[in-house]
Amino acid sequence: MTSTTPTTPTTATLDVDHLRISGVPSDAVIVDEVRLEIAPGEIVGVVGESGSGKTTLGLGLLAYCKRGTRLDDGRILIGGRDIAVLPAGEVRRMRGVSVAYIPQSPASALNPALRIGTQLRECVGDVDEARVREVLREVALPDDDTFLKRYPHQLSGGQQQRIAIAMAFIGKPRLIVLDEPTTGLDVTTQKHVLETVRRMCSIYGSAAVYISHDMAVVADLVDRIAVMYSGRVVEAGPAAEVLARPRHPYTARLLMAVPDLAGERQMLGIPGHAPSPLHRPDGCAFAPRCLLAEDRCTHERPPERQIAEGHTARCFKAGEVRVEPSPRVEPAVAPTPEPVLEISGLSARYGRKRVLEGVDLTVARGHCTALLGESGSGKTTLSRCIAGLHADFEGTITLDGEPLPASSFRRTTDQRRRVQYVFQNPYESLNPRKTVRELVLAPVKHLCGAVADPEALLQDVLAQAALRPDLADRFPDQLSGGERQRVAIARALAAKPDVLVCDEVTSALDVSVQSSIVELLQRLQAELDLTLVFVTHDIALVRNIAQQVAVLEHGRIVEHGPVREVMQNPQHAYTRSLMKDTPTFVLEGTP
Repeated sequence: MTSTTPTTPTTATLDVDHLRISGVPSDAVIVDEVRLEIAPGEIVGVVGESGSGKTTLGLGLLAYCKRGTRLDDGRILIGGRDIAVLPAGEVRRMRGVSVAYIPQSPASALNPALRIGTQLRECVGDVDEARVREVLREVALPDDDTFLKRYPHQLSGGQQQRIAIAMAFIGKPRLIVLDEPTTGLDVTTQKHVLETVRRMCSIYGSAAVYISHDMAVVADLVDRIAVMYSGRVVEAGPAAEVLARPRHPYTARLLMAVPDLAGERQMLGIPGHAPSPLHRPDGCAFAPRCLLAEDRCTHERPPERQIAEGHTARCFKAGEVRVEPSPRVEPAVAPTPEPVLEISGLSARYGRKRVLEGVDLTVARGHCTALLGESGSGKTTLSRCIAGLHADFEGTITLDGEPLPASSFRRTTDQRRRVQYVFQNPYESLNPRKTVRELVLAPVKHLCGAVADPEALLQDVLAQAALRPDLADRFPDQLSGGERQRVAIARALAAKPDVLVCDEVTSALDVSVQSSIVELLQRLQAELDLTLVFVTHDIALVRNIAQQVAVLEHGRIVEHGPVREVMQNPQHAYTRSLMKDTPTFVLEGTP
């Protein structure tokens, strides 16, 4: 079992012992041997790659199992009551009052047909009006009648997330489970949301489980960390100690995959993939990907080892783990490249609302130019204008000196081929009814005509995107999130574009997959002389992938220049505020 014993002697709000959740009917163990103990007011971060079992564990703490899973073993004590053995009706009555859940996507969790006030009043039975207004003030939102009458679509992403937090805290629960609540939010909104969570836990003494793949956010928020891999907690302990001196090789590799805001350390992804619950190795699940693995790791499961007080790890070599960050090498690019894309006087609108104003930007051939800013700053609108997906704008966009029509429908086939777009969410941009082969080759046939050897082209672009050839006949739902995003990139590369527009392509990916995608884009940029327009709100990521950065605020470019100069000496107050709000930590080598 893995223990995360609190550092202070106090009655635990949450006491989980030997929790096991399995699949139905496969009996594959999804979460196993998990033990957590969390004190009132304490926040514990649960981190790991996608598929490690974080969300399954989080839902299990509410005695809720997704379809196809069941709670097999263990106890879940909340305030001394074991909800794992309570009748279903009693557990439902506890949800929202004793334990509450904050989902990753508030837009999906909030009812679009109900006003905000109605949803707050009904979320835990009858709530009086005074409590509704009080909890809105606590999450720094207006409590007037006008705001209460709004619908979810009339709120920003940050406001929606704070409404989800208010709904969770309105019943003053003992335990809050937060499932990636800041994924996709810009750094300023994220900071406000995290401050709200921290303040609310302090006000009500609620224990919190914060599920995330963002190690920098976790470092900034939590008291203790539990690192999950393949359904088990492989390392746990005080946050400062785990981050400074990771004792499990997996934890160390996760930390090395986090982008470095200073740009001094190379982002290094973890080769390979976590095993499926149906095909776990007999010994340590991380052994096939571990550089320290030895023979016994492949057939013997490592026991929990006590490293220090409250710090444990499941590794035979827990005392030998070293973090050796690699210095970052700037990619080789032409010192004075010619411009490939030029934007002049661009002003865009949605109906009567103007979202871009007087944008002038030059994108150099073979370079990566990042568009950086908060949600609503105009980044995605500008990128869609470049690709011809948003035609309601004034101004000019030229490609190699040739003006591009505003709408992609009016552009020539060759102009559409030369500018390709990779969307943020591969779950929505890939047709679920088509195989990878069909997804990649269909645009090529449309843009390039008949292909002499389509199979050779397919294998070539799959290799460029670091995808195995056998994935060609799979459907999107048979791929991981990182593989789906690589398919989207392969589809864009198949047309042999000059400019690749990447719209928040890593925002929903865990740090290891994100690092692999960044490595892929940098390699393609170097090998194919590809020009990248990289839309993001992640400043640390900008420092690690781009050569130029344009910072947008309220539809205007307020700062533009080489990344190193802008990051080291930002001239605009807005850029400085973004950097100040960015959570980060310094990864140091361990002896």
